[in-house]
Amino acid sequence: MASGEGQEPSTLPVGQRFLTDVPVRLDQLPWSFWHWKVVIALGITWILDGLEVTVVSAVSAVLIEPGTLGLTEKQIGLAGSAYLAGAISGALLFGRLTDRLGRKHLFLVTLTLYLLAALATALAWNFASFAIFRALTGAAIGGEYAAINSAIDELLPARVRGRADLAINGSYWAGTILGALASLAMLDTTWIPHAIGWRLTFGLGVLLGGAILLIRRHLPESPRWLLLHGRVQEAGKVVDEIEREVEKSAGAIPHMRYGQVHLTVKGSIGFGQIARTLLAHHRARTLLGLSLMVAQAFAYNAIFFTYALVLTRFYAVPAGRAGAYLLPFAVGNLLGPLILGHFFDTLGRRVMITATYALSGVLLLGTGLLFVHGSLNAATQTLCWSAVFFVASAAASSAYLTVSELFPVEMRGMAIALFYAVGTAAGGLAAPTLFGALIQSGSRERVFLGYAIGAILMIGAALCALVLGVAAEGKSLEALAGEPTASEAPEPGDVDSRHA
Repeated sequence: MASGEGQEPSTLPVGQRFLTDVPVRLDQLPWSFWHWKVVIALGITWILDGLEVTVVSAVSAVLIEPGTLGLTEKQIGLAGSAYLAGAISGALLFGRLTDRLGRKHLFLVTLTLYLLAALATALAWNFASFAIFRALTGAAIGGEYAAINSAIDELLPARVRGRADLAINGSYWAGTILGALASLAMLDTTWIPHAIGWRLTFGLGVLLGGAILLIRRHLPESPRWLLLHGRVQEAGKVVDEIEREVEKSAGAIPHMRYGQVHLTVKGSIGFGQIARTLLAHHRARTLLGLSLMVAQAFAYNAIFFTYALVLTRFYAVPAGRAGAYLLPFAVGNLLGPLILGHFFDTLGRRVMITATYALSGVLLLGTGLLFVHGSLNAATQTLCWSAVFFVASAAASSAYLTVSELFPVEMRGMAIALFYAVGTAAGGLAAPTLFGALIQSGSRERVFLGYAIGAILMIGAALCALVLGVAAEGKSLEALAGEPTASEAPEPGDVDSRHA
């Protein structure tokens, strides 16, 4: 475990081939307290996003009241679309920067932006200011998705990457539970008037994000990103330190024969090379990722951004009590990835992605039919959605897993950003506004039409996964990218990073 120790860091030139054991060392580490620290410090992204979306959903009916911002239902939908538009822009901007500047630099910047934007949202004074601050908050969360998904996949062992990714992505719903509980407390007029309560509810994210920022400062740069930028000795030193941290909680790491992989210094690649990778070399993976992202984005954003409006419009649920109905819905979504995630590493990606997308589409359609025929009340509607999204939550989380593990390290941040942006724009950007207008019409038939579109998209994505799915379970990121494992002596021109 002494890669490069005692030597000055050096940078290999772009195009230089080298041998390294860093990826294998990372993948073979036993699970430890250090890994939990990574999961908590970086996984906060999904909790914050879940908190933000839930808070808007829970307080949407309150924001319509004259004593608050006095918004219309259509403006609530537009504010949701502004959040998603900001997320798209932020993902593209920060996704590019995370590949150029490193994972650590960006996950500190994006969290800081979130703190400032969330605080500004709590201080909004009219629709325009509210929409602008929501867009900035979305930009921070979109940037987080690119930087954090990259870092997490590059730091966690390959054997647990599937279940860990799904659990982390599923923690979004821990944020929704927190948001729902906060809304119940902050919107209870017995204690706090709505004019103040909605502002305090938005301020909760500031407190949570501020605490996590202190933990993130102590996380390392991704060794895999360092390798692809020629900083091989620095990458070795980072892994040395990680191994020392792991040994503190997991005990001495057993001596093992480290394998090596051939890598080439790529540096920062251009948009032309990114386009060739996505549209030529990995065309099937690109189609798979797009189908998964678009389907889950439409289904989730359409329903969740406007769920409180459905409760108040069709079931006469008081505005201040909408959060209570979000709790079982959020619990179902949280449990789905936790319970089903194990099978993505055992039964495999193709089987589980296909099954979860198809089943959630069928259940969504069935629940929509019950809704349109007036067969549900507020409680049974909530139970049905909870069952649907128990499965759909695992499906949606697997979309992020798919696009983050199937593309090379040098463009991982940008790949995640592009898929997130395109999926959100095509499947989610118009959904809140569309559903806001459908709900405002008061027609169950029109609302059902939107639900039916979401179901068809989910079933179509399941068919894509069945045909184009990749058996990525247990494989290193380098193997998925096509990097050869070295079992013999270095080839001519290779540099052995252990002696560089």
